[in-house]
Amino acid sequence: MDSVKDRVAIVTGASRGIGFGIARELVARGAKVCLTARKPEPLAEAVAELGGPDVAIAVPGKADDPAHQEEAVSRAVERFGSLDLLVNNTGINPVYGSVLDVDDQAAAKILGVNVLAPLAWVRRARDAWMGEHGGAVVNVASIAGIRTSPGIGMYGVSKAALIRLTMELAGELGPGIRVNAVAPAVVKTKFATALYEGREDEVAEPYPLKRLGVPADVAGAVVFLLSDQAAWITGQTIVVDGGITIGGGL
Repeated sequence: MDSVKDRVAIVTGASRGIGFGIARELVARGAKVCLTARKPEPLAEAVAELGGPDVAIAVPGKADDPAHQEEAVSRAVERFGSLDLLVNNTGINPVYGSVLDVDDQAAAKILGVNVLAPLAWVRRARDAWMGEHGGAVVNVASIAGIRTSPGIGMYGVSKAALIRLTMELAGELGPGIRVNAVAPAVVKTKFATALYEGREDEVAEPYPLKRLGVPADVAGAVVFLLSDQAAWITGQTIVVDGGITIGGGL
């Protein structure tokens, strides 16, 4: 996957967890990265851990803020000279409970951040660089988008929409821009702590591979899809789940 060497990527939601794991794998493969997230301090720490400004820059802001999107895209191109790769990793799930009980405002926010924001990021990346030069996009979805997800149903609805958005964008943006997605199961991150904290062995038991995921598990799949090794793959969603969707567990 050294074909990402010297390419420039934006990774949203990349101060920690899956996003940071993806950024770290990209840098290890020779890419330059622009990291985004809401809080400046964790982003600065992430940039330092990745190797500093020669390989990474940080642009703090909210993923669904048009001004932030514009700034991140502009700074990536200005600092590193291109924008070849985009990873839409930011996702939110501020509520727990039945879909029928989700407040309309909360539902709109989930769909705004998890679906409409990725669409906006792709549009900006296309307009700034990829439309003329080509590129690759990966959207981070979830197995919640391909099966029922009790308690986090609205999140699942948003990830199902993101998977479908991936297909639509792949059809519209080919041949120059490839668009794919990954759908992880439970990955050990701060975002997912409530799903496994204090009962990790119990949660992992139904998985055929008998463990939960870690960010590196997802990062490898994402970087593959961004690389030239995936040059004939577009519009697809790779499930990265330790086998849980074929194992019968929840």
